Amino acid sequence: MDPARKRRVRLVVALSAAVILAVALVYTSFSASSEARSPSQLLASSDLGRSYQLTGKVVDGSIKKTGTTYQFRVRDRNGTASVPISYTGSVADTFRGGREVIVTVKRQGTTFVGEKDSLVTKCPSKFQEQSKTQKT
Repeated sequence: MDPARKRRVRLVVALSAAVILAVALVYTSFSASSEARSPSQLLASSDLGRSYQLTGKVVDGSIKKTGTTYQFRVRDRNGTASVPISYTGSVADTFRGGREVIVTVKRQGTTFVGEKDSLVTKCPSKFQEQSKTQKT
C-alpha cells in the first residue's frame, strides 16, 4: 500500500472515531439531564425510584436538624403546595426559611429523600431587594 493511501485511511478512521465520540458525548449529556420540578409537579407524579431536581422555597419555620439530618418542607415559588424533605449532607450558611433551593430527591413513601451534598441555596439578588424598596 502506498504512503498516500495509508494517510487517507488513517484520516478517515480518525475522523470516524471523532464523530462517534462526539455523538456519544451529546447523547449522554442530554439523557443524563433532568429538568427541575416544583413541589406540586412532584406530588402529581407517581414514580417511586426516580431522581428529580426539586426547586422551590424552604417553608419558614419548617427546618429541624437531628444529628446530621435536616427535615424541612419546600413549597412552590408562587403557591402553597409543599413536600417534606429529609436531607443529609452539607448545607450553605445561607440555608434558611424563605430561601430558594435546588436539591436532587427521590420519593420514599410520603417523604422525599435528598441526595447527599446535592442541596444548593440560591442567594437573593441585591437588585430584587433594591427594586422592591424603591416601589414602596
